Parts: sequence; C-alpha cells; structure tokens
Amino acid sequence: MKRKKQQYGDFTTGPIAAPLIRFSLPVLAALFLQAMYGAVDLLIVGQFTTSADVSAVATGSQIMMLITGLVASFAMGTTILLGQKIGAGRVKEGGQVIGASIFEFIVLGGIVTLLLVLFAAPVSTIMNAPEEAYSRTVSYVRICGAGTLVITAYNLLGSVFRGIGDSRTPLITVAIATGVNILGDLLLVAVFRMGTAGAALATVFAQLISVLISLQIIRRRQLPFEFHWRDVRPDLPVIRRITRLGFPIALQDFLVGISFLVIMAIVNSLGLIASAGVGCAERVCAFIMLVPSAFMQSMSAFVAQNAGAGKMARARKALYIGMMSALCIGVFMALGSFFYGVPLARIFTRDPEVAAAAAQYLKAYSIDCMLTPVFFCYIGFFNGLGETTFVMAQGIIGAFCARIPFSYLMSRRVPVSLFHVGLATPVASTLQIVLCLSFMLYLKRQGRLRDRIPE
Repeated sequence: MKRKKQQYGDFTTGPIAAPLIRFSLPVLAALFLQAMYGAVDLLIVGQFTTSADVSAVATGSQIMMLITGLVASFAMGTTILLGQKIGAGRVKEGGQVIGASIFEFIVLGGIVTLLLVLFAAPVSTIMNAPEEAYSRTVSYVRICGAGTLVITAYNLLGSVFRGIGDSRTPLITVAIATGVNILGDLLLVAVFRMGTAGAALATVFAQLISVLISLQIIRRRQLPFEFHWRDVRPDLPVIRRITRLGFPIALQDFLVGISFLVIMAIVNSLGLIASAGVGCAERVCAFIMLVPSAFMQSMSAFVAQNAGAGKMARARKALYIGMMSALCIGVFMALGSFFYGVPLARIFTRDPEVAAAAAQYLKAYSIDCMLTPVFFCYIGFFNGLGETTFVMAQGIIGAFCARIPFSYLMSRRVPVSLFHVGLATPVASTLQIVLCLSFMLYLKRQGRLRDRIPE
C-alpha cells in the first residue's frame, strides 16, 4: 500500500512547498497546452482568414469554454473524493469512485452533445454574433458540440489522475493532443482553407487522440487501487457523493461563464472590431490566468488528501504558501498585460484596430492578475475541504452582483471604453476575496480548521 501510494503522490507528510510546487508545474504546463487549443485556433484563423472568422472563433470558442469549464468543474468532484479517500487510507474504494464517475459522465456528455448540436443557432443568436460572422459561429459551435462526449472523457480522465496525485500523465496526453491540434489547424485552415469549420474539426480530433492515449496509459499502469470495467455502473451512493461535491463547483463556474458570455454579447453589440478585439484579449487572458488556475487545481488535490487525513494545519499552511507563490508571478503578468497589450494581441490578429481594442481590455485585466492568485487559492482550498456550496455561492454573487451589472453600465457610457468594460472582472474578484476571507473566519470560529482524527 505504501509503495503504491508514493508512486503517485502522498501530500499528507513531509515538506509542503516543494511537493505543492512540483505538483503545480505539470498542472500549469497542461493548462498552458489546453489554452493553446483555443489560442492556436484563433492564431491560425487570424493569420489566414478574415476578421469575420476571428469573431466567429472568438464567440464560438467562448461558448465551448463555458461547456468545457462546466465539465471540468463537475469532474472536480471526482478529484476531491479520490483525494479524500486516499488521505483517509481508504484506497480500495477508489475503483468504485472512478467507475461511478465514468457512468455519470457518459450520461452527462450525451445530453450536452445533443443540446449543442440542436441549439447551436439559437445560442449564437443569444450571443449577438455579428451578422458577418453568424453562420461561421453556428458551424463552430455545432462541430465542437458534436465532440462534447470526447471533451467530457478528456476532462474526467485528467481529474482521476490528479485525484491520485499524478499531474504528469495529463501533461503528457495534452501535449500530444496539442501537437495534433496545431497540425490539424495548419492543414485544414491554412492549406485547405476550411476556416472556422476546419479549426473546430482539428480541436475535436486532437482531444479524441488524447482520450485514446489516456485509456492506453490506464490499461498499462499500476493504479493505487483495483479498477475493473464492471465498476462502471450506476452506483447511486457514490454518484450522489460525487454530484454533491462537483455540482456546486460546476454550477458556479457555469454561471460565471454565463456572465462572461453576457459580457461578450454586450461587446458584440458594439461592433465587429470590439468583438474581435475582446476575443483576442480573452485568448491572452487565458494564458495570463494559467498560474492561479494551476495553483487552484493543485490546492484542491493537496488539501483534499490532508482534509481526509485530518491534517488541517498542514492544509492551511499549503494555502498560504500557494497564495504567495502565485502572487509573485501574478505581479509580472500584470506588468506585461498592462504595458504590452498591443504586441500580445498582435499574436492573434493582423488588424491594428483589433489589436488596439484588445490592448484596452487587457489593461483592465492587469489589475485582476494581482487578485486572482489570492482568490483562486482560496477556491482551491475550499474545494479540497468539500465546501463546494460556498464556492458556488461566492461565484454567483461575484458574477451577478458585480461582473454583469458593472460591464453593462460601462457599455452604456459615451464614448465606450473597453478598459472600463473590462474593469468588471477585477471588481468581481475583489468582492469574491472579501467573501472568502469572511468564510475562512467563519470556519475558524466553528473549529473546523483544527486537526482531527479521520473517521
């Protein structure tokens, strides 16, 4: 048992900083490569097609980012439950968790696939896709939507590996898939001139390759518990537990994603240049936010094991170490996005007007670079504790009490400034940090942050 546990990652003993950062680095690299999916699509489309295609991929990929984020967030329930089982020494139950997760996510992926294929056009209409880019946006959403089952499997497998303390295997599979995606984009967009549809097809095919590789790794590698395909069944008690942990995270991420779609719809109403500019800026922001996102995912796995073992003081110390580490990098990200917005945006577009619009938006995001390291680490900490209902609540409050109303008010100002519209994000993050601090104090007063003997 001890040998198998250490093969993957035992976070309940020994130093904190080095294991946490070592675990975070492959997560960061994997997130970087995942961000490359949408970025490569937009980059190649921006270099070889028109601004209408750029707008279509920007809007369509924003919709798919919402769906992917929903699935990945729901899969956090699997990561947390696996981590808690391992930390509590109940490793043999891991196979049941994985089997129930696979069954649940097959059903979820099938439903989402059907909805996206059937309602691609209404969703594009709701997003205020510019007239010149409307048909291309529908095509992108429909093609990517048809591959949702693949996206679901891809995110679930990654959550399983992270739950057992293995962040390297998801990195390997996503690296291969990213290479396939780049080759596919170059072939279908640059050579065969398939535009938006080619970018969508390349993305789905690349993730299919990643899933197949992950399944082969699982077949050949020794897991810290027994897993058989007969475990893939509707185990209702386990499914309820996964859902209780994952659903609040997924719901809050979904609603937060909706708030960003609302902002995108508001920006789309301002014209093609604003739409394409914010689309390019969001691609840059996807990379800017990678470090806090990596620490959030790593914090969830690290804290889940220690919470399962009853080592709450160790979990709290990991929170502060992760927060300071992420914040140090966030300062450099803030400086880069504030002063070098135009060069960063030019990676994704040849149009100087689009690049200038993106730079305005990025100046606002530079403020958020110094807030998200704190905010995201808190979220990872609460996820690891299983306090996912609070995570849901603070996300909804931030989105609908700050981000959406602020961005709408700023879009009504004359003249409109994308910098002011973009300020909605740091305003929401500030509110959410206040909520996290308040909840931390509440848990402390309740005595729920003290060390305890695991059940």
